[in-house]
Amino acid sequence: MASKVPNVVLNNGKNMPIIGLGTWGSPTGEVAQAVKDALDIGYRHIDCAFVYGNEPEVGEGINAKINEGIVKRDEVFVTSKLWNTFHRPDLVEGALKTTLKNLNLSYIDLYLIHWPMAYKEDGELFPKDDKDQVLYSDVDYLDTWREMEKLVDAGLTKTVGLSNFNARQVDRVYEAARIKPAVIQIECHPYLNQKKLSAHCAAKNITVTAYSPLGSPNRPWAKPEDPNLLNDPKIVAIADKYNKTTAQILIKYQVQRGHVVIPKSVNKNRMKSNFEVFDFILTDEDIALIDSFGRPDGRLVPLTGAYGHPHHPFEKDEY
Repeated sequence: MASKVPNVVLNNGKNMPIIGLGTWGSPTGEVAQAVKDALDIGYRHIDCAFVYGNEPEVGEGINAKINEGIVKRDEVFVTSKLWNTFHRPDLVEGALKTTLKNLNLSYIDLYLIHWPMAYKEDGELFPKDDKDQVLYSDVDYLDTWREMEKLVDAGLTKTVGLSNFNARQVDRVYEAARIKPAVIQIECHPYLNQKKLSAHCAAKNITVTAYSPLGSPNRPWAKPEDPNLLNDPKIVAIADKYNKTTAQILIKYQVQRGHVVIPKSVNKNRMKSNFEVFDFILTDEDIALIDSFGRPDGRLVPLTGAYGHPHHPFEKDEY
């Protein structure tokens, strides 16, 4: 019998499982099996994105388990994201339809604007000039959001939200929105605990999804000297206290904050372990201690290549 996971109720009344499987950086050739294993274990939430380049495999895994009768379509919460080169209003619906074709699904549960910055359309996913600078588009994400709302009207996605937006940008969308964003997906872990942004979004009934909750140890640009959250002695000490893995402590930290959390793995044993966090509770003291681990260099996914873009979320704003 697969484990069951609690849901968070979104501001539109939809249920979102509090733990999902992340697929960013999962190696091609391993993702379909990882999704199948996750659904067998009891995961009912799969997070993907067009730019990850593995949506067809994610879809293969989901559909295999639907066809086997392990899950029904309405039991799996599927998230994907609109990439930066498709912000122009005439491209938004087509981008989601491409994702649906990749996934071999008729709708998804949540569609996010992946980043607030628009890139030059009609070419590469990371368009660059001859000096290796990213080429921008001047599309305003408010115009993109209006098209996102139409995708809900059309039944192509049940829910819409944001990813990597700062508080000021969230407010700007929220105030202009006919359909309010239900979710914001942000990098969140003890080195970047996002307390201010989390509280800001909670006040607007926007659910936080924490990505890179384990500190993204496999990020391609990691340097050997960078801090490794999973091996942090302070996290190890808490894990030892509860006889848990450091990953389980980091996942539980997000769950107890009311955050949805999407740890990535393609290893079945680790996926199972990541799911087994409902038989213990961190104390208020534990949470306060973990909250204190923030670092000035804590952001691990800064997207520095797009610094200079007028809508870059991390350059000027505090949170």
